Amino acid sequence: MTLSWVQIVRLGLVQMCLGAIVVLTTSTLNRLMVVEYALPAVLPGLLVAFHYGIQITRPSWGFMSDTKGQRTRFIIGGMVILALGGFGAASGVLLFSTSFWAGLSLSILAYGFIGLGVAASGTSLLALLATATAPERRGAAATITWLMMIAGIAITAGTVGAFLDPYSPALLMKIVAIVTGGAVILTTLTVWGIERRVIAEREPDEMPFMEGLREVWAERRARIFTLFVFLSMSAYFMQELILEPYSGLVFGYTPGQSTSLSGAQNGGVFLGMVLVGISTSILRFGSLRNWVIAGCLGSAAALGLVATLGNLEAGLPLMPAVVLMGFFNGMFAVAAIGTMMALAGEGRDAREGTRMGLWGAAQAIAAGFGGLLGAAAVDSLRQIMEDAPAFGLVFTTEAVLFVLSAVMALRIIDSNKPSTENAGLVPGE
Repeated sequence: MTLSWVQIVRLGLVQMCLGAIVVLTTSTLNRLMVVEYALPAVLPGLLVAFHYGIQITRPSWGFMSDTKGQRTRFIIGGMVILALGGFGAASGVLLFSTSFWAGLSLSILAYGFIGLGVAASGTSLLALLATATAPERRGAAATITWLMMIAGIAITAGTVGAFLDPYSPALLMKIVAIVTGGAVILTTLTVWGIERRVIAEREPDEMPFMEGLREVWAERRARIFTLFVFLSMSAYFMQELILEPYSGLVFGYTPGQSTSLSGAQNGGVFLGMVLVGISTSILRFGSLRNWVIAGCLGSAAALGLVATLGNLEAGLPLMPAVVLMGFFNGMFAVAAIGTMMALAGEGRDAREGTRMGLWGAAQAIAAGFGGLLGAAAVDSLRQIMEDAPAFGLVFTTEAVLFVLSAVMALRIIDSNKPSTENAGLVPGE
């Protein structure tokens, strides 16, 4: 049996829970550390990079779910670990006001939990989708689940932003407890019973992990797509840790306004994904390559606008430019995700989790690298120039990376396969 549309939506709710917890660490807590607690931007950058670095374990989680079965236990267990990490990260921020080293120690532990939770739960979830989704539904399944994740990010950021003003530590902890606890409960309710209805039990596979990973890496398509994921996601995540401090330091936004800005950005991502998802999965309009290229080039143009607004004295609003950037980010992301879902099922059987883990690790490393690079560059440039041009130069660098990603997509993604369910790589490249 394969997943029904209702079951696909149920699994999408798990993605929504993942996004809801993670956005707290990359937006709200990041802003509080930099602005309210006057910590250098590189500190949350290092913490987020650490949680992404932990996700290098994704291939091993995927391999375990491939060989041992029972992906459900990895999904629920990973969400519990993630929730504990999210609550601990919020507690660590508050500790910085009394003891820097105590706050740092708790934050390192918490962000490690966040990385493990995302790796275990997210990789196993994607492997279940790739394994149990009918080939003709893979593109739509990718769109649905990622739209729900973005919806979770946008709703959480917007709601937390609305309730967090006026800010107080007690209010922060109350909100974080509600979000993390709710995510665990919802995940358990939605995923329970799905796997045993659609996946037949199989004998355990005793192949060692490194041998299984080498086997997947030897597949040409898996290897080339890993390189593309790393480059494009480095561009995608470079602004993640600096956008909210930018809004606070250059545009004078409050913590609630900054969090709402992040919610609006992800709302733009949602709209971009809807457009491409409907066009490729339902209308069969446009090739994956064209959508990826359009998303990358549009993101580059929007980043240029965001950088320019901070250097103008006209007081032009930041929100529309950020929403536009999110819209083009969504266009790029859903086309790349559709390709990933399709390619995960190609090659040796029973290795969907390992492939998704490999690409997830590439994405995580790129996200950590990009986020840390952006934060460190801003810290360094602010020592020698004003805030607005310092941030603007980093945004412009990110735009250049998006252009390079578009060039790579032009070379490797097959334009003759327009739908997300038939995605492939150009042969012979």
